[in-house]
Amino acid sequence: MNLACCCRSTIMGKLLSLLARDENSCCSAQQKYDIFLDFENAQPTESEMELFDEVQIVLTEASDVLSDLKHYLGADQYIRAAINNPSAEQNALTWEALMPRIRTLRRFYFFSQKIAFVVPQILTEICSDDITPSLHLENQQALVKQFSEIIEFVLKFDEYKMRTPAIQNDFSYYRRVLMREGASVHSFTDQDEDSNSNLNVANKVSLFYAEATPMLRTLSNVTSQFLNKDKRLVDYAIDMLSTMVKVCIRMLETPTVQFRKQETHLFMLRVLVGLIILYDHVHPNGAFVKTSNIDIKGCVRLLKDQPEEFQTENLLNALRYTTAHLNDPSTSKTVRSLLMEA
Repeated sequence: MNLACCCRSTIMGKLLSLLARDENSCCSAQQKYDIFLDFENAQPTESEMELFDEVQIVLTEASDVLSDLKHYLGADQYIRAAINNPSAEQNALTWEALMPRIRTLRRFYFFSQKIAFVVPQILTEICSDDITPSLHLENQQALVKQFSEIIEFVLKFDEYKMRTPAIQNDFSYYRRVLMREGASVHSFTDQDEDSNSNLNVANKVSLFYAEATPMLRTLSNVTSQFLNKDKRLVDYAIDMLSTMVKVCIRMLETPTVQFRKQETHLFMLRVLVGLIILYDHVHPNGAFVKTSNIDIKGCVRLLKDQPEEFQTENLLNALRYTTAHLNDPSTSKTVRSLLMEA
């Protein structure tokens, strides 16, 4: 073992040794969580390897999805031309320009199903009730890192989608034409599918993009479905989410925890916000009630205290506009005012 590895192991050991908690202490909002999540160097253990490899394939594709979404250019000019001059020639030109974009948008939708497939598998591993959440975080850091990367992907995807109104414009036009023309546009659609199949898929994809935050909806739905399958795991899984939030806060607040890459710090901020949003969507009472296991005021202050270079305003906006319970009567005016003020 080289010196760098020894140093990392020593640091991690010291941080983990600070953890002193019983089975139920994760319900205490004041409990400190001195666990070092090694987001830069975590490697899968032998027991994690099979699932890790499967999830990694999905995460590799996630990078391509984000890149394609970030650079998505709509077919606005072609659509306007077809509306203003609905000739057969212009319609054919518009359809030819539109179909590559539609295939891209359909690919994004089908990728959301891949996310929905792997998330329950990860949750099954990191939320089992045989050991405490803290031990899961200690022993399954590679899977925890991948779960965190999925959360970051969800935030980024929805942010890019909200910045790109052409997505809904393109797909709405495509769906209208498909509904109006039916089989007559078959030659312009996927050759291996009939018009009914195309329309069925189009309806599903349309509902997906109709959501303000479609990937968050996918993640929260699949997490809720996972919890509903086994009621015994509800409290335990919610404890895991709140424990991860507290660990992120602790690491971000601890000056001695230094990351080699500045991007890791920003990654942790995104994961922190994503975890809070997910918790708020799957917990019956949300993250903003006084009895919440999450210190919302502390999280908001932490985000507001970050250097300008981290551009945390986008993350604050995510808390403001994509959570489920912020505007509930049970949310204190102090918390709401703190979050909403610039």
